[in-house]
Amino acid sequence: MRSKLIIFSLISILALSACASKEKLPTALKEITYNSISGRIGTDGPILAIKIDDTFLARPQIGLESADLVYIEQVEGGLTRLAAIYSSVIPQNVGPVRSARISDIDILAQFGKVVFAYSGAQRLMLSVISQANLWDYGAQHSSPTIFTRDPMRPAPYNMVLRADLLMAKAASDGREVAISNSPGWNFGIAPKGGVAIDSVKVTWPASRYEATWSEAESRWVLSNNGAADLDVTGKQLGATTFVIQNVAITNSIYRSKDGGYTPFSQTVGTGTGYILRDGRSFKANWSRPSAESGTTWTLADGSEIKFSAGSIWVALTDRQPDFTLSAPTSPVSK
Repeated sequence: MRSKLIIFSLISILALSACASKEKLPTALKEITYNSISGRIGTDGPILAIKIDDTFLARPQIGLESADLVYIEQVEGGLTRLAAIYSSVIPQNVGPVRSARISDIDILAQFGKVVFAYSGAQRLMLSVISQANLWDYGAQHSSPTIFTRDPMRPAPYNMVLRADLLMAKAASDGREVAISNSPGWNFGIAPKGGVAIDSVKVTWPASRYEATWSEAESRWVLSNNGAADLDVTGKQLGATTFVIQNVAITNSIYRSKDGGYTPFSQTVGTGTGYILRDGRSFKANWSRPSAESGTTWTLADGSEIKFSAGSIWVALTDRQPDFTLSAPTSPVSK
């Protein structure tokens, strides 16, 4: 009888241990997930798109290092402005927030109905934005507790978005915000070939970016008009994959206050460009059949170019880049 009790007790202990192990199993073997836009470890969340100033007076910018994807687009006077896409992380503050442009409508259409934050727009553009497939959260009809002002910065470079409060407002308004999805690219190892480069310069009539490969950081660190491009945290902005997308840039029907035409960057259709990752440049072709579809990138033979996971920057330009090739490695003498 005693031996039976001992055996029963051992069975009970083993059963309880098994139950305890099962309870711990989901945590111990929890599946790692990745954001579809950037490939970063994390989840796919609601998408927030924000227009950010890109001039000298806007620096240091706020919250850009948290963006999954950043588009550099040409605006009036040959300057550039940024469209930053957030999903894996929504930072508390982002800025300086500036006005929307016509190119934003096509750029954002591929993501679905996103929350769009901006400081305003030309009068004729406002109706276009309100009718587009996005949630219009421009500063002109939003609370100043969400679109705040930084007293340490001069106007109009002092508007700072409380991005966390805006997304909470969109949720309380019952908005069904698009969840992040692939903009057409996938992540994985780099293709064979490419050209080893140290850096690249990408230009617009009144703006210049330089992306320099950092082996130590495994990313392209960015400079703007000759100065390191810093986030307000002091960290230099950069991209694990830096995309140079050659597009047609033409005058739109819209004009700025001084009468200058607003440029329109044609991101729907086909074209050429370069994918920069892992210290190499890959000459590529891009294709985007419609505004609602993503952009795919392929080599000359039609094979897919996979991106390196992390922050992605896309430079929309109609000019050819200027590459600085890496010096050839000297053979080791014996």
